[in-house]
Amino acid sequence: MSAAIELVFSRPETTLSVTRGAARLMISLGWAPLYEVCLPNGRRADVMALSPKGQLAIVEVKSSIEDYRTDRKWGEYLEFCDEFYFAVAPEFPREILPEGPGLIVADGFGGAVLTPSPVTPLAGARRKALTLAFGRLAALRATPTG
Repeated sequence: MSAAIELVFSRPETTLSVTRGAARLMISLGWAPLYEVCLPNGRRADVMALSPKGQLAIVEVKSSIEDYRTDRKWGEYLEFCDEFYFAVAPEFPREILPEGPGLIVADGFGGAVLTPSPVTPLAGARRKALTLAFGRLAALRATPTG
């Protein structure tokens, strides 16, 4: 008889794994993701992605119950995206998350959308400014320095 093995990961390892899996999911859906995107209000999105149609999604990664309960700023991201998702590890207690936002469950290899995000279209001027900033950030990150 074999004993069950439980793997326990640190919060930074879980964050990295869920972030990577959420980004891989976005790519598989045709979106182009960037990590750690600063927003005009000073907040930082864990993942921001641009769709082929020009829609913007923000993915807020939650690595633990403590992370979710101590970080309530996610509402401040909503005005900067068409779609908003929480991304969590498979073992995360999803029942504590609010209803409304989309939900992604992810690990280091990929993810799945369990709850689609409602689509709240951005105003044209805001979309243009955010898309331009997103493109510039992507280009700057792709440019070798030094």
